[in-house]
Amino acid sequence: MKPVPKSPDWMLSALEERRQQNLMRRTVTLDGPQIPHAKINTQDYAAFCSNDYLGLANHPALIKALHDTAQKYGVGGGSSHLVCGHLAPHQQLEDALADWLGYERVMLFSTGYMANLGVISALAGKGRPVIQDKLNHASLIDGALLAQAPLRRYLHKDVASAEKLLSRSTDTGLLITDGVFSMDGDIAPLSELSNLAIKHDWMFMVDDAHGLGCLGEDGRGCLSLAGLDAEQLPLLVGTFGKAFGTAGAFVATSHEYADYLTQFARPYIYTTAMSPAIAGATLASLRIIQSSEGQERREKLARHVAYFRQRMQSLPVALMASETAIQPILIGDSKTSLQISEQLKSLGIWCTAIRPPTVPVGSARLRITLSAAHSDSDLVLLCDSLEHVLIAK
Repeated sequence: MKPVPKSPDWMLSALEERRQQNLMRRTVTLDGPQIPHAKINTQDYAAFCSNDYLGLANHPALIKALHDTAQKYGVGGGSSHLVCGHLAPHQQLEDALADWLGYERVMLFSTGYMANLGVISALAGKGRPVIQDKLNHASLIDGALLAQAPLRRYLHKDVASAEKLLSRSTDTGLLITDGVFSMDGDIAPLSELSNLAIKHDWMFMVDDAHGLGCLGEDGRGCLSLAGLDAEQLPLLVGTFGKAFGTAGAFVATSHEYADYLTQFARPYIYTTAMSPAIAGATLASLRIIQSSEGQERREKLARHVAYFRQRMQSLPVALMASETAIQPILIGDSKTSLQISEQLKSLGIWCTAIRPPTVPVGSARLRITLSAAHSDSDLVLLCDSLEHVLIAK
């Protein structure tokens, strides 16, 4: 038997408190690829909690590109981008993303969390405050904490609240919002916030992890929906682990911002570059997103969203104001959310209950996510199952 270290009392107390509050988290192991029909613990489920919005994570073109790139460039980056880890697939992906989004430069990061930590910690500081939406992702909050910057948070999507905070600040800094909010699925008022940043001479940053690939012309996300360009939105962060179906992240920006981040963004400087094979697969994903196939997948996803919302109108639930692939059903109580999630599992539906601290206390929910890879019959099964469980409740 392996020796087990003694855990400190404070740790055991914290874990017990989480158990009592129905807030314990546990890892779930899938027995196959990331597809809508998942095998978990030997059981088959229709899964509605993945961020693979376009159904590209198991696409044969991405698998082939990963294999082909690995054959030519290997698997590991071997070093940071600034030493000898920046390979041709990385540069090709950066150039293609910059061209797609209309920016001078793109810098790759290993994860979206690291991208946000890197950009914010480099640009903010004790004399450069950060103002953020109250429901921004944890990585955006943590970036400001890492920078030791004064941090204020405005009311969700409330431009007047944001302007009040900007007006009160004696220093200029960084105004930050998610594009699509990951737990609510709604979209930030980017045009108004951009105008606000320009008016007060603040830097403006958007994390569009959940919008890129799915929304806007050519899949260019919230940037396209809001009609903004690189001048109006100087810092755009995107991730590859959602609609792109791969892994990693990037920031799109100007030459001068990129040069500055190259000198001062510690999570960029001191981390091994992403796998060149992943970069090759992501470039293949981008080509699909830009193609007629990508458009067809976005249209199918939009049809799924419309059908789901139409079916939910007749149920006694609080459906949140989202027109994106993220369709949360607000339950409120954590214990009840877990119970409903378990009832759905018994009907062959896998949908994880999202509870505090990921969402505010009293707002536990089913975070239902839809994918272009779902079939029409998958959507019917989901809605029929929700109808059965929620009406019975």
